[in-house]
Amino acid sequence: MRILGIDPGSKATGYGFIEQQGNRLIHLDNGVIATRSQDELAVRLQLIYRQLCVLIEHYRPDAVAVEQVFLARNPASALKLGHARGAALLAGINAGLPVAEYSALQVKSAVVGYGRAGKHQVQHMTRTLLNLPEIAQEDAADALAVAICHAHSHQLNSKIPESGKTWRRRS
Repeated sequence: MRILGIDPGSKATGYGFIEQQGNRLIHLDNGVIATRSQDELAVRLQLIYRQLCVLIEHYRPDAVAVEQVFLARNPASALKLGHARGAALLAGINAGLPVAEYSALQVKSAVVGYGRAGKHQVQHMTRTLLNLPEIAQEDAADALAVAICHAHSHQLNSKIPESGKTWRRRS
């Protein structure tokens, strides 16, 4: 399964493509879609959307995984981040792909094993898990981590029989 992970941002949107072959995770590509802060938000969102569409067309992933919005101190920044997430979600869904969303806590837990891990720990673990020659740029490493999280989550969910996917606490 080929997965596109996205770490949305209005100034820099990280992306990472991995392929899952059994228990192996193979790095395909990663990078950042950088926008100019002096451009209007609508123009920046259009760039993010269009670039993601081009990447999706080129790499043909089977699924898209997007990091959820974290709580920001600045409401204006949180809104811009939400708009960038919307552009990412739209690019995936318009391509007819399943789109999954993961919190930062879920991503860090899946990649580092600790939900409060720092950026450098995430960068180091993505390098290790994907056997990268060097540490990926911060936003790209976060996007790769989202893709890894989806690979692990999808793998777990696919092993649970349909009848067992609704968890109930025994009394």
